[in-house]
Amino acid sequence: MHAECFVTGGSGFIGQHLLARLTRQGHPVTVLLRQPQTLPQLQQQVEQLGGDGRLLRGVAGDLSHAQLGLDQAARQQVARAAVVFHLGAQFAWGLTIEQARAVNVAGALQVAELAAGQGSRLLMVGGYMLENHAHLRRVGVDLQQPQRTDWPAVYRRVGGYEGSKLEAHFQVLARMQALGGELTIVHPATVCGHSQSGHLLAAQPLAQLIGNLSAGKLGAIPGSVAHWLPLVCVDFLVELMVAAAFDPEQAGRQVLALDERTPNLHGLLQVLAEALAVKAPQRHVPIALLRALLNIPGAQRLLRTDVESLDFIQTTRFDTAATQALARKHQLTWPDLPAALQATARYVAGEVRG
Repeated sequence: MHAECFVTGGSGFIGQHLLARLTRQGHPVTVLLRQPQTLPQLQQQVEQLGGDGRLLRGVAGDLSHAQLGLDQAARQQVARAAVVFHLGAQFAWGLTIEQARAVNVAGALQVAELAAGQGSRLLMVGGYMLENHAHLRRVGVDLQQPQRTDWPAVYRRVGGYEGSKLEAHFQVLARMQALGGELTIVHPATVCGHSQSGHLLAAQPLAQLIGNLSAGKLGAIPGSVAHWLPLVCVDFLVELMVAAAFDPEQAGRQVLALDERTPNLHGLLQVLAEALAVKAPQRHVPIALLRALLNIPGAQRLLRTDVESLDFIQTTRFDTAATQALARKHQLTWPDLPAALQATARYVAGEVRG
């Protein structure tokens, strides 16, 4: 069955691959666009990723505007959606609370209200750190009564972007429960490129890591041998998102999109270095020391690393049993991660040279 869908954040990296997946399966998709004149370019990008650009339509809107900035005709078009996929977010390190909240919190709540009001299933993208409950408690999130959390204090600890993603998660959960809407949340790990082509946009955190490694800017391995950066290939992530969005049993559930076979950070860098034909660092530097160094004025620019990114390098291991079961149910095959990493490294290096 081909179901109408509405997507925010469709022009982003994950969004492009999601649109390709949905349209390849025959689903007509309406995309929220701040600049609707860019629709032909987006259709072309989706075609290049194996989708059907003819099934894409755009509506003018903005997550930071009241009622998403949709006019009456756009609201009527969006109301036909069986599933609303919310990927839209402002991603940048160093955001102020006001900047981050305007899109990532207030925008997410408006999308939730739209989905619940028109009876659409909402598939919202969160983040894997929301499954690290010990970390959430450390940064000040009240897991028993999230509404009592001192969110400005959380933002000060983790930065504007991550703070807003955490706040949006709990705010949307509460709002959808109050409105009686159907909600499924997918929590992606750090996104790797396409498992076959290696396609990865330059703004993605893994691309920045590859760039630092290629340029010889990574002289040591952050953390210890126990530290890792959990990954998921973008093509498998969107397969999992679509499966969860249309599976009635996934209503009210949260899905952790994380490849448990991700090597530790040392192993990850070795795989990437081999593809890049460079030497991988061998020495480790404690996270606390690296954090202190990055707080020195100018150090983040010099080292091409942001202090906010360090929270994503963890020693915590996650329970992926429910994700494995969902993948088996929908006959989804986890990609060969080392091969995907090498393809990603070659793709990023090629883009830099190009």
